[in-house]
Amino acid sequence: TLATDGVGTKILVAEEMGIWSTIGIDCIAMNVNDTICVNAEPVSFVDYIAIDEPDEELTRQIGVGLQRGAELSNMEIVGGEVAVLPEMVKGVDLSGTCMGYVAKDRVITGESCEKGDLIVSLRSSGIHSNGLTLARKVLSSQGVAMDDSLPGLGRSVGMELLEPTEIYVKQVLEIAREHPVHGLVNITGGGLRNFLRMRKGLRYVISDPVEPAPIFSAIRELGRMDDREIYQTLNMSMGFAIVAPADAAEEIAAAYGNASVVGRVEEGEGVLLEPSGIAYDHY
Repeated sequence: TLATDGVGTKILVAEEMGIWSTIGIDCIAMNVNDTICVNAEPVSFVDYIAIDEPDEELTRQIGVGLQRGAELSNMEIVGGEVAVLPEMVKGVDLSGTCMGYVAKDRVITGESCEKGDLIVSLRSSGIHSNGLTLARKVLSSQGVAMDDSLPGLGRSVGMELLEPTEIYVKQVLEIAREHPVHGLVNITGGGLRNFLRMRKGLRYVISDPVEPAPIFSAIRELGRMDDREIYQTLNMSMGFAIVAPADAAEEIAAAYGNASVVGRVEEGEGVLLEPSGIAYDHY
């Protein structure tokens, strides 16, 4: 299986903070977390940096993050490219492609999800690398600068937004080896709507969502956002989800400190955020 992705406007946060050593982790994470959604183990990665003018130190720092992300994914970076494109690029952009392997009889597509399954969430490390355009606009519209702090954060807004995306490779592949798993969902752009990629003819009910980290609460309050908008844009501390039979789901939640049962699968269609009564029926 192949996956390709970049880090989006998190690049602009890195630029404003002058910190480039973490976004390589995000680039790896955005790819490998998609790769494992079919139970594939990431085996190799190539990166692509487009930049307006040569900057050896900047690209070196990006490389530090890429290497760290590869280590966390138990994967090799087999190649890469730095393209200097002053007529096409203003600043820098980073993306990559990951190749993963899974035996045909071990592929997980979500088609085996069924009524009675439970949904386990693995906690996110923060906003990850999605929804940064929204987050930045909300914060800037309220006069909040990247080096400012907000109640409950304990560090600057910029450092909170730069927190690298959690890499779930080792944990998810271990869970899939040891437990019957029916579906795997990377909660990225689209938020809870990512569940719509699972088997049709079922409703994925989030009945007990994870308590969002303070950064999400700050963005929601400053942007006066309702649950519908924010849960379809940000991960709200639910970074990855596993759909499994009830007994297995309870065992998974008990075995991992970052895991908790957040919902169930029932007859119907779409996704339901039960506490708010909000339904999503299209991606």
